[in-house]
Amino acid sequence: MNKDNAMITATASSTAASTTALGGTSTTASTTDVAQDRFLKLLVAQLNNQDPMNPMDNAQMTSQMAQINTVTGIQQVNDTLKSMAEQFTAMQVLQGSSMVGHSVLLEGNSLTPVDGVAVGAIELASRAESVKLEVISPGGQVLQTINKGALDAGRHYFDWDASNYTGAGTPTFKITATLGGKAIEATPLSSDKVVSVGVENGAMTVQLQGRGATAYSSVKAIL
Repeated sequence: MNKDNAMITATASSTAASTTALGGTSTTASTTDVAQDRFLKLLVAQLNNQDPMNPMDNAQMTSQMAQINTVTGIQQVNDTLKSMAEQFTAMQVLQGSSMVGHSVLLEGNSLTPVDGVAVGAIELASRAESVKLEVISPGGQVLQTINKGALDAGRHYFDWDASNYTGAGTPTFKITATLGGKAIEATPLSSDKVVSVGVENGAMTVQLQGRGATAYSSVKAIL
């Protein structure tokens, strides 16, 4: 391959490497146009200055054209995917705005009172013959014990009357679930109120009354 051939191949390869390094992040359309223009100028220069005794064969030209077309195609796909992702996020935020003012359920054991009542839930891995919940103050004092009795596997809700709670900080709850004297796996779920929705790093977030910005993917249920 002569010097001009190498220049064109290197240019196409460099452009492809830049596209890969961007990891799917789209550049502007003008960048693609500049790359194509540079390639065509180099190709014309090569044809004008090629050795008449050793001209570029069709296979070489076809290969180089295929390289620039591949780079251009990848760039166009990246641009399309980025646009679709932005539109999807915008639609998601628009739909998510209906959550404002509602409470949502997330994994955690905090009890955030809303209008004097804190709602929580437990997720049992299997049936339990005895389920007990202890509401605990930030200082470690047991404020109330709630006996739920026997419960099947799955999600179960409960509420705690926090109208008389005057302490500072957010109370938590502890789950004790047993079957035949053995502990049953139980996941605590707590609720919080959505005050706004937004986007962070390209993903939808919900602004919660007691937790701040939280990824929408963390929401287990809308109450």
